[in-house]
This record gives sequence, structure tokens and C-alpha cells, in this order.
Amino acid sequence: MRQFVRTWGAGIAAAVVAGSVGTAVAVASPAPAQHRPAAAVAPAYSAKSSAKSVRAWQQFRVRGIAQNVRPGSRVTLQQKLGERRWVTLPASMNTNSRSAYSMRVVLGMKGHNKLRLVDSRRRVVSPVIDVWVR
Repeated sequence: MRQFVRTWGAGIAAAVVAGSVGTAVAVASPAPAQHRPAAAVAPAYSAKSSAKSVRAWQQFRVRGIAQNVRPGSRVTLQQKLGERRWVTLPASMNTNSRSAYSMRVVLGMKGHNKLRLVDSRRRVVSPVIDVWVR
């Protein structure tokens, strides 16, 4: 008990020397660290065509990597018709173990074609790929 009284008395003396009891308490008990939740990173697909211009019915590849999407996700190719409408083409595949894909594509509609890739579950969309068919 005597040791407690001496220790407590030394603490009070230190507080008086510091100027006030409030500052001694503030120094003795720092504020707890604030925990911020990690920001969720949005999933995304990169997409790149092996050719910018091809002949009708000539094969080319669309390659890319899925970021923040688990491997094995299904990727489907879409083509833009008109101003607003995206049509799903019968071309799809699963990403590999490194979340990469390489899809063979054949187009027959001549002119400027806009393509994109869509994740079937999460509706993640890649940037638009421009391909000219001659």
C-alpha cells in the first residue's frame, strides 16, 4: 500500500510540475489509432486486338487480363449495332489461372466494328475495341 501511495504521489507531483492534471492525463493516455477499412478495388478487364484492320471472315485475336476478378471467370464478346445496342456474339471463354484470356474472333460485317468483353456474372465491361473489316 505504501508503494502505491508513493507512486500515486509521484504522479501527482509530475502533473503539478507539468502545469495541470488534464495535460498529464492526456500525455499518459494517447488516443487510440483509427482503423480505416481498405477501399474495395473495382474489377476491370483490359482488352486489345491483334489487328486494327482485317479482311471479312479473317481470324484475329482479342487478348487481355482480368484485374480483381477470380480466375476461371467467364468472358463473353459483344458487338455494337447501331447507336445504343450491344449484341452478344457466340464467342466466350473462361480466364486462365493468371486471369488472362486470348479469344479468336472472326467478323463478317464490313466497316467499323466496336467490340467489348463482358463478365457474365458481375457485368464488368472492358474498354471498347475498334476493328475495321474490309
